[in-house]
Amino acid sequence: MADHSEVLRGIQRALNVQYPVLTPNMKGFQDAVEAGATEVAVFASASETFSKKNINCSIDESMQRFQEVINSAKERQIPVRGYVSCVLGCPHEGHIDPSKVAEVAKRLYQMGCYEISLGDTIGVGSPGSMSQMLRSVMKEVPTEALAVHCHDTYGQALPNILVALQMGVRVVDSAVAGLGGCPYAQGSSGNVSTEDVLYMLHGMGIETGVDLSRVIEAGDFICNALRRQTSSKVARARNRTLECSTL
Repeated sequence: MADHSEVLRGIQRALNVQYPVLTPNMKGFQDAVEAGATEVAVFASASETFSKKNINCSIDESMQRFQEVINSAKERQIPVRGYVSCVLGCPHEGHIDPSKVAEVAKRLYQMGCYEISLGDTIGVGSPGSMSQMLRSVMKEVPTEALAVHCHDTYGQALPNILVALQMGVRVVDSAVAGLGGCPYAQGSSGNVSTEDVLYMLHGMGIETGVDLSRVIEAGDFICNALRRQTSSKVARARNRTLECSTL
């Protein structure tokens, strides 16, 4: 997070695009606003242990910090999104009770977050645990204010997203080429790839307004820059097809 101001100042901005920044405390919020963030996000955890390792405070302490950030954002008319980590499992505590996820999500929503993203941080969830967790959270937070954020460690990200869609969730977090991850969740993979999510949605006849080919191009660009292979199965398949067609 130390260089996020430099990154934010260096990007070329497009119209009708939000530029959110994770802001765990007031210092982060002030830096983000100064650098031109148009939206901020606070990130809590459904696991006490993960909260202490990730942001160095308990869940209750994190809520006190977030309230200050949210109040300041409201004064500046800056929207705030809330995240809940470890909603389907924690690398330290194992199983997380859905009622705990619902409690944290409800607190963030009542504090003023316009949307709550429910994160399977270590990618251990399955369609069964996803549906159980969502049913619990939906009793406390309106479905239209929920999003899902799935990591693909066990190959369950797309099935979990499909379950969420079938239950009424309409916002899905993803990452080009499946980049991302968490330094405090050893062994977990990155976020589900945008390419794979788009392929599934388009195959279901869902219009996203996103050009899959352009996203694959963006993934190829960043993976070449990082000297790593894409985690997207769709991108790999498309690239193999192109290679074969040129032989």
